[in-house]
Amino acid sequence: MMNNKSIFLAKNKEKSLLRQHPWLFSGAIQTKSPDINEGDLVNIYSINNTFLAKGFWQNDSIAVKILSFTENEDINEDFFIRKIVNAVAYRHSLGLFNNENSNIFRLINGEGDCLPSLIVDYYNGLLIVQFHSVGMFHHKDIITTALLKVLGDKCKAVFNKSSSTLPQKGKIFSKDEFLYNHLPEMWTAKENDSTYFIDYVFGQKTGFFIDQRDNRNFLTTLSKDKVVLNAFSYTGGFSLAALRGQAKEVTSIDISKRATTICQKNIDLNFQNPKHTILTLDVLVYLDNIPKNFYDIIVLDPPAFAKHKNNLSHGLKGYRAINQKAIEKIKSGGYIFTFSCSQVVSLSDFTTMLFSAAALAKRNVRIVKHLFASADHCQNIYHPEGEYLKGFIVYVE
Repeated sequence: MMNNKSIFLAKNKEKSLLRQHPWLFSGAIQTKSPDINEGDLVNIYSINNTFLAKGFWQNDSIAVKILSFTENEDINEDFFIRKIVNAVAYRHSLGLFNNENSNIFRLINGEGDCLPSLIVDYYNGLLIVQFHSVGMFHHKDIITTALLKVLGDKCKAVFNKSSSTLPQKGKIFSKDEFLYNHLPEMWTAKENDSTYFIDYVFGQKTGFFIDQRDNRNFLTTLSKDKVVLNAFSYTGGFSLAALRGQAKEVTSIDISKRATTICQKNIDLNFQNPKHTILTLDVLVYLDNIPKNFYDIIVLDPPAFAKHKNNLSHGLKGYRAINQKAIEKIKSGGYIFTFSCSQVVSLSDFTTMLFSAAALAKRNVRIVKHLFASADHCQNIYHPEGEYLKGFIVYVE
């Protein structure tokens, strides 16, 4: 077993680790080895020298992401193989492998799969890996080997896309590149019977917003003969879902020209001459200028408006502005799919924001359904912060 560096907690600061929370905050630490560097593996002890957990050190308010609560468990290839086997077995139980209609899903979801700081998304055999800590990045070769051993021929290539996810020091030595094999820059994969170009090199996140799969499928069931607006459309996930559900007309809007270009390619890949309009515009400006009673369904799936607690208030004002406009403009009897992917925005915050938007719009609004991430984005029960995506379907009279 490696001789890991040590951290000792202040009195009564071990409670969260005893509840198996996967984060240790810097304020809980009393003393530590003087030579701990970003990415080092550390053992954590209580003030009375009782072992509590081990994980990777990071120079941040979250000082350690916990990998194990077992003292004699080494963090090596066998460790990662065990964790990946468990993650794969869970996705098998969901029927995500060998699915003729979909071959896009999250394979490893950080804390949800007991591998904090590691995200792996599966696109028709292409694995996109994001390391969110230097410690996890240092183990990239071991992790790649473990993925290949567990997945075998189900893995066609592994691509590291971590230049934007690592802390500043990590970005210096990380570049986006293939770790195993090579595939075309624009790779295709399927979700709910629709085929998409996955912009994994230059796109947001790992190239596609996989967490919305079930919510897009629900939109399909409501879209027949409806006029649909997909705001913040990115590469068209909700747009294709609406067209798949035989929407009468769909409009896609995003401020990114690259996103709208790929969205149009995805439309062309799946449909012949659909009634679809695509615009590269600011969504709030568009919502300000559309006539009332035009859209039957509006989808609001914006980027995170509040990434940190210190801009929570500003972010909630942004969510309220777009939701108020949508409620004001939508047809009577229309549906709004509205989301926040901001981790710092709680479900309670988002609900209160939506209440305010409805009150300001002065229309009767019913909550139809609560929306969350798809089941492959599993949440560790000891980690409530893992519930980042929240949304509602609302019905506006």
